[in-house]
Amino acid sequence: MRNAHRIGVLGMGTYLPSAVRTNADVAEGAGVTPEWISERTGVRKRHVAAADEAASDLAAHAVCSAVRAAGLDMADIGLLICGTSTPDELGPATACRIQTLTAASGAVALDVSAACSGWLFAAKVAHDWLRTTEEGTRYAVVVGVEAYSRFLDPADRGTAVLFADGAAAAVLGPVPEPEGFSQFSLGSDGALADRVLIPAGGSRRPASAATLAGRDHCIRMDGRAIGRFITDVFPRLITAALDRAGLSLNDIDCVVAHQPNPVLLRRVGADLGIPDDRLVVVGDEVGNIGAASTPYALAHAAATRPLKPGDRVLLASFGAGMTWGSALLTWSGAPAVTAGTTALTSPGVAR
Repeated sequence: MRNAHRIGVLGMGTYLPSAVRTNADVAEGAGVTPEWISERTGVRKRHVAAADEAASDLAAHAVCSAVRAAGLDMADIGLLICGTSTPDELGPATACRIQTLTAASGAVALDVSAACSGWLFAAKVAHDWLRTTEEGTRYAVVVGVEAYSRFLDPADRGTAVLFADGAAAAVLGPVPEPEGFSQFSLGSDGALADRVLIPAGGSRRPASAATLAGRDHCIRMDGRAIGRFITDVFPRLITAALDRAGLSLNDIDCVVAHQPNPVLLRRVGADLGIPDDRLVVVGDEVGNIGAASTPYALAHAAATRPLKPGDRVLLASFGAGMTWGSALLTWSGAPAVTAGTTALTSPGVAR
């Protein structure tokens, strides 16, 4: 275990498509009012990929920004992992598309599919890879990305008002003690897999005239069941993570969680006693961007709070599958380039 050292975040980047759908834009099709959306979800707007933008295109921009923020070149990246549930195609891995777009030719590229928990699952894979590989790989990029707009039924108010498009990436690499990741804990319960899914398009129900007519290639979600799941799993993730580390909430500087619904997230956070200024909420501005939600919230916290070296961040993710995970991250002071900033653009993304 030659490379058994601390692994942390060295740089972050995000990308949001330029087109925006406001609550007024989606309300009529969903059979609700803009006020209903705001009151029930807290989401005010969501970004939507252009017709020629696939998940890999969004991810490539975030990856380029993250690598530049870390002060590295693409040639330095030895591992590229993409967490997504909206891949460019069923095969090959979307990470391979991102590798070509970013010219990360020396990277091993692979996908991790754990829905909204995908980035944290991928971060665990990258963390262990960097700590244990004998091949000398020092740097990895982990990106979460979704192009949910391609899989939405505008008339389904349970999904159309929440889900959106976006990407966020982090460069992982060696950091000094006590910085970096620790206390990873991941889990899943496949018995709940049908609570939120895209029913058709895979090997069980291949595309056909019938699946297209039934709009079975759109996201289907049991909103009440998902709400109960989040209300149950989020407190358990926070409590268990603190117990494992021997910490209390007072020892945590920032809680970064998946952003399924800002109203629900704030309510559960308040019930847990998380101070408002320590719980990062970005879903009101970007909606639910799935595997990109947690890293986007982390990048936002790094860029706007800003996080200081040594700050303790508690990460918590949960999503379809059902999947969930948590980790502690002692912040390294890494720079973060968030969507809308002009520094460190990504002109080198190949098309």
